[in-house]
Amino acid sequence: MKWIAWLLAGGAMMIAVLGSGCAGGKLPLLYVGKYNDRGGAGFQVVELDPGAGLFRLAAEVEAGANPSYFCIDGEQGLIHAINEVDEFRGQKTGGITTLALDAASGALRRTGEMAVPNGGPCYISRMPAGDYLLVANYGGGSVAVVRLDARGMPAAVTDTLVFQGVPGRTPRAHMIAPGPDGNRIYLTDLGLDRIMIYELDRTSGKLQSVNNGEVALVKGAGPRHFTFSKDGSTFYVINERNSTVTVFAVDAAGLLEEIQSLSTLPEGFSGTSYCADLHLGKSGRFLYGTNRGHNSIVTFRVVGNGRLELAGHTPCGGDWPRNFVIDPSGRYLVVANQRSHNLALFAIDSKSGLPLLLTAAFTTTSPACLKFALRPGESAGGVQY
Repeated sequence: MKWIAWLLAGGAMMIAVLGSGCAGGKLPLLYVGKYNDRGGAGFQVVELDPGAGLFRLAAEVEAGANPSYFCIDGEQGLIHAINEVDEFRGQKTGGITTLALDAASGALRRTGEMAVPNGGPCYISRMPAGDYLLVANYGGGSVAVVRLDARGMPAAVTDTLVFQGVPGRTPRAHMIAPGPDGNRIYLTDLGLDRIMIYELDRTSGKLQSVNNGEVALVKGAGPRHFTFSKDGSTFYVINERNSTVTVFAVDAAGLLEEIQSLSTLPEGFSGTSYCADLHLGKSGRFLYGTNRGHNSIVTFRVVGNGRLELAGHTPCGGDWPRNFVIDPSGRYLVVANQRSHNLALFAIDSKSGLPLLLTAAFTTTSPACLKFALRPGESAGGVQY
């Protein structure tokens, strides 16, 4: 096992900031899914010890080609990673690779795999009841539903929806996940600039459209990732192509009504940039997003009725911030910089909400997805966005 130290800027004051984290100084395990076109293991487990100023590579495992996004089943000790490819085990499909985490040693092992129709998957989520997985296929312009067995393992594909394009535009399903109540399912279609809402028949495993459940965004927006306010009354989506965040009110039936849209870029910026990820801070008072190209984290204050105000921009600590995660304490934020092949660590200022870059980097290759989980045998619970 190799310990990788980082340099701490700001002397004793910075050490004090780091020392104010979780009890014992350690954060939960950080899982890292990667693009591994260059070879090597595609999945890593990293421990962070802010008090000591250390990253520790705890484990890594071969998880197939491009395990670029994943979801965690804390109860069963499983990780389901999509394989973002157009051919999987000789079939013109994408794939799911399932990893098992040994509670005693922390080691990972590959325990199963399944082909997913249509290819090019980019997102996977798990229903809160633990009975189904939902997969968005960017390349295939489709979604799939996968039934889980009693052990939490993928058992069968129960549904696929293949979307039709329009002249000059191709469907690009990007994120599919249940809402906070675990019933409504939300899907972003980046290519056709829309959000769609479904229900899942738990017996058949089929998706059913909800009346008035399709919402159009401005042409060229490119809705990518979304999240909800803590009380579920507001829906936020980050738009890749026009670098905006759109805010929706959520009614009692889970339907969406747009109330605001604002830029993720600083005024006067004229370069090329594409949004990527979006998460709400633990307090619910700040919303964060990433700008690839401008290479920044944008921070918004959440004000009345879920509306947003710009709080500021922070350099991302690398190049092409594809994904990021906030630790369970809400004190730290870690960014996966895909093109500079590093993870960057930030401390979050509790008053301003702005991330403070620590001069820290964990070198890896093409990181694409980060998630924290509790220690083996414990459950994170809830819907992970």
